[in-house]
Amino acid sequence: MLQGWLDWQRHTLLHKCAGLTAEQLRIAAAEPSNLTLLGLVRHMTLVERQWFRSRAAGLSELPEQFDDDQEFTDLANADAEADFAAFRAEIEAADEAVAKLPLDHEFATKRTPAISLRWVYIHMIEEYARHNGHADLLRERIDGETGD
Repeated sequence: MLQGWLDWQRHTLLHKCAGLTAEQLRIAAAEPSNLTLLGLVRHMTLVERQWFRSRAAGLSELPEQFDDDQEFTDLANADAEADFAAFRAEIEAADEAVAKLPLDHEFATKRTPAISLRWVYIHMIEEYARHNGHADLLRERIDGETGD
């Protein structure tokens, strides 16, 4: 059930970006915000990697994708097609990294001594849900589309 809800949220973000040009994906919400659909995709790529592969699966030698919120701010020369491919690849790698771990698998972070994989799934569903709400507003601003 957790995997199903996470996959639905992932698909929802992709759906909200579908059919837009690279330029449209870079349109910010409103001054002074720098939030864009492409920035959200890049952010969720980073978050997928951090929670599932780096933290839950303990793959600590993964390269950083962006520096200090650069996923939101360094978009002028961003390659949208490459960023969407990276997002899809990270989802696949994240799922593979935790596929054999039990939901009760625990790991520590700098702030918390024990977090379960179950908590990560719930957190990621919440993270996507929040950002999909942002994506809905961004998409409406770009071309008036709203929905799922």
